[in-house]
Amino acid sequence: MTTQDDAPFSYEGLDRVIHEKARLGIMTSLVAHPKGLAFGDLRALCGLTDGNLSRHLQVLAEAGLVEINKGYEKNRPLTTCRLTAAGRQRFLDYIEVLERVVRDAAAVAGPVGRANEGGRKMKLKPA
Repeated sequence: MTTQDDAPFSYEGLDRVIHEKARLGIMTSLVAHPKGLAFGDLRALCGLTDGNLSRHLQVLAEAGLVEINKGYEKNRPLTTCRLTAAGRQRFLDYIEVLERVVRDAAAVAGPVGRANEGGRKMKLKPA
Protein backbone atom coordinates (compact mmCIF):
# COMPACT_ATOMS: atom_id res chain seq x y z
CA MET A 1 0.00 0.00 0.00
CA THR A 2 1.30 3.44 -0.95
CA THR A 3 1.34 6.14 1.71
CA GLN A 4 1.09 9.89 1.23
CA ASP A 5 4.85 10.11 1.90
CA ASP A 6 5.59 7.57 -0.87
CA ALA A 7 3.31 9.29 -3.39
CA PRO A 8 2.97 12.94 -2.33
CA PHE A 9 0.99 13.85 -5.45
CA SER A 10 -1.65 11.12 -5.15
CA TYR A 11 -4.09 13.49 -3.37
CA GLU A 12 -6.18 10.71 -1.86
CA GLY A 13 -8.53 13.24 -0.26
CA LEU A 14 -9.92 14.46 -3.59
CA ASP A 15 -13.42 13.08 -3.20
CA ARG A 16 -14.66 11.80 -6.58
CA VAL A 17 -18.28 12.47 -5.61
CA ILE A 18 -17.53 16.16 -5.05
CA HIS A 19 -14.80 16.62 -7.67
CA GLU A 20 -17.14 16.55 -10.69
CA LYS A 21 -17.60 20.14 -11.95
CA ALA A 22 -21.37 20.45 -11.50
CA ARG A 23 -21.32 18.84 -8.05
CA LEU A 24 -18.45 21.09 -7.00
CA GLY A 25 -20.61 24.08 -7.97
CA ILE A 26 -23.58 22.70 -6.06
CA MET A 27 -21.52 22.06 -2.94
CA THR A 28 -19.91 25.51 -3.13
CA SER A 29 -23.33 27.16 -3.50
CA LEU A 30 -24.73 25.23 -0.56
CA VAL A 31 -21.77 25.83 1.76
CA ALA A 32 -22.27 29.56 1.10
CA HIS A 33 -25.96 29.23 2.09
CA PRO A 34 -26.07 27.19 5.32
CA LYS A 35 -29.87 27.41 5.60
CA GLY A 36 -30.19 25.89 2.13
CA LEU A 37 -31.45 27.03 -1.22
CA ALA A 38 -34.59 26.59 -3.24
CA PHE A 39 -34.10 24.29 -6.22
CA GLY A 40 -34.63 27.14 -8.69
CA ASP A 41 -32.10 29.38 -6.97
CA LEU A 42 -29.54 26.57 -6.90
CA ARG A 43 -30.21 25.84 -10.58
CA ALA A 44 -29.58 29.50 -11.46
CA LEU A 45 -26.38 29.72 -9.38
CA CYS A 46 -24.93 26.58 -10.97
CA GLY A 47 -26.16 27.14 -14.52
CA LEU A 48 -27.66 23.65 -14.79
CA THR A 49 -30.84 22.32 -16.33
CA ASP A 50 -33.55 20.89 -14.07
CA GLY A 51 -32.62 17.35 -15.10
CA ASN A 52 -28.88 17.79 -14.59
CA LEU A 53 -29.35 19.44 -11.21
CA SER A 54 -31.78 16.71 -10.12
CA ARG A 55 -29.36 13.95 -11.08
CA HIS A 56 -26.36 15.56 -9.39
CA LEU A 57 -28.41 16.25 -6.25
CA GLN A 58 -29.46 12.61 -6.23
CA VAL A 59 -25.80 11.49 -6.30
CA LEU A 60 -24.93 13.90 -3.49
CA ALA A 61 -27.96 12.85 -1.44
CA GLU A 62 -27.13 9.14 -1.86
CA ALA A 63 -23.63 9.94 -0.55
CA GLY A 64 -25.17 11.65 2.49
CA LEU A 65 -23.80 15.06 1.54
CA VAL A 66 -27.03 16.95 0.87
CA GLU A 67 -30.56 16.84 2.17
CA ILE A 68 -33.47 17.46 -0.20
CA ASN A 69 -36.81 18.57 1.26
CA LYS A 70 -39.97 18.70 -0.78
CA GLY A 71 -42.82 20.74 0.57
CA TYR A 72 -45.18 23.58 -0.16
CA GLU A 73 -45.05 27.31 0.27
CA LYS A 74 -48.23 29.29 -0.34
CA ASN A 75 -49.81 26.16 -1.90
CA ARG A 76 -46.97 25.86 -4.41
CA PRO A 77 -44.45 23.01 -4.48
CA LEU A 78 -41.06 23.98 -3.10
CA THR A 79 -37.93 21.85 -3.12
CA THR A 80 -35.10 23.02 -0.90
CA CYS A 81 -31.58 21.65 -0.69
CA ARG A 82 -28.98 22.02 2.02
CA LEU A 83 -25.73 20.43 3.11
CA THR A 84 -25.82 17.84 5.85
CA ALA A 85 -23.33 18.21 8.72
CA ALA A 86 -21.34 15.32 7.23
CA GLY A 87 -21.54 16.94 3.78
CA ARG A 88 -20.19 20.22 5.09
CA GLN A 89 -17.28 18.46 6.79
CA ARG A 90 -16.46 16.35 3.72
CA PHE A 91 -16.52 19.46 1.56
CA LEU A 92 -14.19 21.35 3.91
CA ASP A 93 -11.84 18.34 3.96
CA TYR A 94 -11.96 18.26 0.16
CA ILE A 95 -11.13 21.97 -0.02
CA GLU A 96 -8.07 21.42 2.21
CA VAL A 97 -6.73 18.82 -0.22
CA LEU A 98 -7.55 21.03 -3.21
CA GLU A 99 -5.62 23.89 -1.60
CA ARG A 100 -2.65 21.54 -1.20
CA VAL A 101 -2.87 20.66 -4.91
CA VAL A 102 -2.71 24.35 -5.80
CA ARG A 103 0.23 25.00 -3.42
CA ASP A 104 2.15 21.98 -4.76
CA ALA A 105 1.53 22.95 -8.38
CA ALA A 106 2.63 26.53 -7.73
CA ALA A 107 5.76 25.34 -5.93
CA VAL A 108 6.92 23.08 -8.76
CA ALA A 109 5.88 25.45 -11.54
CA GLY A 110 7.90 28.38 -10.21
CA PRO A 111 7.15 31.98 -11.13
CA VAL A 112 4.49 32.50 -13.79
CA GLY A 113 5.99 32.53 -17.27
CA ARG A 114 9.32 31.06 -16.13
CA ALA A 115 8.42 27.44 -15.47
CA ASN A 116 10.96 24.89 -16.65
CA GLU A 117 13.13 27.29 -18.66
CA GLY A 118 15.73 25.69 -20.89
CA GLY A 119 14.18 22.25 -20.69
CA ARG A 120 15.66 21.54 -17.24
CA LYS A 121 14.04 18.79 -15.24
CA MET A 122 12.21 20.11 -12.24
CA LYS A 123 12.54 18.46 -8.86
CA LEU A 124 9.06 17.47 -7.73
CA LYS A 125 8.59 18.10 -4.04
CA PRO A 126 5.29 18.90 -2.40
CA ALA A 127 5.00 22.28 -0.68
